[in-house]
Amino acid sequence: MADISYDKHGDVRLITINRADKMNSLDFAANDELVAIWHEFDQDDHARVAVITGAGEQSFCAGADLKTYTLNFAQAPAPEFRNRFTNGPGFGGITRNLDIDKPILAAVNGFAISGGFELALACDLRFCSVNAEFALQDAKWGFHACDGGLIRLPQIVGMGHAMEIILSGERVNAEHAYRIGLVNRVYEQNELLAKTMDYAQMLSSRAPLSQRFAKEVVRRSVGMHMSEALQWESRSFRDVAFTEDLKEGLASFKERRSAQFKGR
Repeated sequence: MADISYDKHGDVRLITINRADKMNSLDFAANDELVAIWHEFDQDDHARVAVITGAGEQSFCAGADLKTYTLNFAQAPAPEFRNRFTNGPGFGGITRNLDIDKPILAAVNGFAISGGFELALACDLRFCSVNAEFALQDAKWGFHACDGGLIRLPQIVGMGHAMEIILSGERVNAEHAYRIGLVNRVYEQNELLAKTMDYAQMLSSRAPLSQRFAKEVVRRSVGMHMSEALQWESRSFRDVAFTEDLKEGLASFKERRSAQFKGR
């Protein structure tokens, strides 16, 4: 079995990390597989929504497989570090240097630790099982998060909650994660994937261009001055107005039927 599987379910793509015996941690080879899969998903017009999860019932992704990461980060020459990491694909393929304006959901079926947590943070929505636990444990070992954890976490849960997680390295359980807005839904372990896939199928029935344009606005407006961000939003709205999908959406409303969007 491949370390990463990529399965088609209509317009939804299910990505599974198949390294349960290693807590679904990623070595370099598995990470490269994920990078290629995300590029395939991004470029496939028939793929509208992605769900990523881990095999088994214990771990979503426990971060990097440290036994195979032989590079000493602290001693790596700056050019080598920049070429491989800063300017290269981030951990899990979507944490850095790849912007995908399609909905991405994480079905967090257990531990989401360090890089695995950052992989979940790079998704648009996070659904988790009752046994899920989240942590950026880097402070315990002398590092800090380097694949979006320091940037995305405050945007999602606020500065105070983010600092508690970042500075302590302590784990956050599913109940606490839901309370602070880190996850959108909490399900029993045996229901998680089915519920997440059902939600993904619902999203895949919505107007894909509307979703992509909206996600791009949300993503690119972070850090913009309010007036500039509002102008960007308005320009995007005008672009959506020229799509065939908008015509179909209005027609379906008038005719009281479900819209059949084509992504055009």
